[in-house]
Amino acid sequence: MIRDSNPFLEPEEAGRMSSVDLKIVLVVLVTLAAYTVVASVIPQVESEVPMDIAFGAEVTPEELVEAGESIYRGAGGCVACHSESPGARGPNLLTDYRGEGLIGERCADRVPGLDCKEYLYQALVRPNDHIVDDYPPIMPPSDRALSQPQIWAMVAFLQAAGGEVTVTAADIPDEPGAATAPAPPPAPEPGAAQLADAPDVFRAQCVMCHQVGGEGGPIGPPMDGIGARLSEAELRLAILDPEAVIAEGYEDMAGIMPPNYGEILTPDEIETLVRYLSGLH
Repeated sequence: MIRDSNPFLEPEEAGRMSSVDLKIVLVVLVTLAAYTVVASVIPQVESEVPMDIAFGAEVTPEELVEAGESIYRGAGGCVACHSESPGARGPNLLTDYRGEGLIGERCADRVPGLDCKEYLYQALVRPNDHIVDDYPPIMPPSDRALSQPQIWAMVAFLQAAGGEVTVTAADIPDEPGAATAPAPPPAPEPGAAQLADAPDVFRAQCVMCHQVGGEGGPIGPPMDGIGARLSEAELRLAILDPEAVIAEGYEDMAGIMPPNYGEILTPDEIETLVRYLSGLH
């Protein structure tokens, strides 16, 4: 009669191994439970890919403001830098700033010769022309990722923060992005990563600073080949704690990447990013 599935083990030794196996199973179960609890308490803030919008000739200020707020808090990625959080990368826009009021109150006084509407538009499409105080020049032009109707809707939303909305349909080009349509990028090499293949969350949150296949912002390191250089654990850490490891050659950019993606993104979105980046070889 065989007393154990492995005839080479004595009963006492087989019992010890069963005990060890049970402990391993328990450790795995506890670890999975811990990750589940952590994921459940991370704020679930949905990001979204910038979707084109269009406005008719009779568009109202209220419609523009509503659309602009949706873009500002979502697809535009503005809240990653413009917040009340300590160490925010940009000035507060929707709360009082150093006694000067909300952005809609102070925008007309920022640059001599520019009214509020024109200043806000220029600050979005040529942000480095109008640096505020000692903030670093890290904001990419919004027309890299957003269309003209989206940008003008955000102007209306920012004007409404303490001021009067003066944006009208006459300000918005008929064709989304027509006024600033960039030249098409060079064709990628066969097999090269392309931005069009990136998930929505990457195009909504990362493309303004990181390039893939030559497309995107040049502020941070390009993502081409990142999966061959970093493990999934290292990629996850780089997203949640960007100060942990600074990419070689980008030391001067330390502190630029927002540290609050654990709050801005959902756990699923973070894992989507990790899987996508790990596949860029």
